[in-house]
Amino acid sequence: MRQENRDILLNLIKQHRDLGISKQIDFEKFYLYSIITHSTAIEGSTVTEVEAQLLFDEGITSSKRTMIEQQMNLDLKSAYDYGRKWIMSHQPITTEWLITLAAKVMAQTGSEYNSLAGTFSAAKGELRKLNVTAGAGGKSYMSYLKVPSRLEAFCKQLNERRKTIDSNDIAAIYDLSFWSHFELVTIHPWADGNGRTSRLLMNLLQWEFGVLPTKVLKEDKSEYIQALIDAREQKDINVFLDCMARLHIRHLQSDIDQFMNSCEEKMVDKQGLRQEMVDKWSIKPSLADKLVDILIYLSEKETTTTDDIVSHFGFTTTTAKRYLRQLAEYGYLEAHGGNRNRYYSKQ
Repeated sequence: MRQENRDILLNLIKQHRDLGISKQIDFEKFYLYSIITHSTAIEGSTVTEVEAQLLFDEGITSSKRTMIEQQMNLDLKSAYDYGRKWIMSHQPITTEWLITLAAKVMAQTGSEYNSLAGTFSAAKGELRKLNVTAGAGGKSYMSYLKVPSRLEAFCKQLNERRKTIDSNDIAAIYDLSFWSHFELVTIHPWADGNGRTSRLLMNLLQWEFGVLPTKVLKEDKSEYIQALIDAREQKDINVFLDCMARLHIRHLQSDIDQFMNSCEEKMVDKQGLRQEMVDKWSIKPSLADKLVDILIYLSEKETTTTDDIVSHFGFTTTTAKRYLRQLAEYGYLEAHGGNRNRYYSKQ
């Protein structure tokens, strides 16, 4: 990637880390869900992030989406879960392993194909035995006859780069992951699932070297596809590397802006609530701070229990009960249930 993008990217990554954004509760889970939802959206799925969360966590399907769309998301989730565990073993990436990965991506939605060269199944991750073109009027990808040897050469080069890369050079890690993405999707080993599998490989390499994975949002689709086309036509991979860097920069900046806005809102809420408690209820400022912290913690939760507060804040059970009881008495929370199953909700 260009030096300008490299400098901006490294600066934003430092800000992201210093702010502790990735340390937030469930950040990694929801970040992964977002990656998956947008990757399938690029291929035509209309499943939303909220619907994906319900599907992954609760097994709740949406009546608004087709079963194929939801299976696409479940398959990709399974592929990410498998790949993330495997990549941390730092074993060589082989053609056979890529076939396994592609099979997981297409497990429930892959079709079987019949061609003059024989039958093959996308659901099994089998390499294509027919030629394909890049969309209507697009140029043809390489002959299927060349795919096995090109895939072997790709794996060899990728493994050599994985061994020799400086694990402290964050920009080089991103360049490697973007390069692998471009090379694999250009080889186009499968009849279907090439984009999802290539983005998955990119993310797995980023996890392997401990950097924040790159999202390709559905809103980025046109820019992303055009960069792939331009890089191939101009025979200049830097076109694609810079595009991916710009997308990652854009998403990092968005995360930072949202986090900072959230912090500012919480500070205003905290100051206002604290002063209200001190003035209206004659609560000592030190106690008001603790009660406000609990209310801020509950701002994104529907209900809470004593055990929940004990676990999050490290209070004793007696102290947690007292604070919750006081918040209920002052009208900030509402108590439900008896002593043994009591829980609290926001008023």
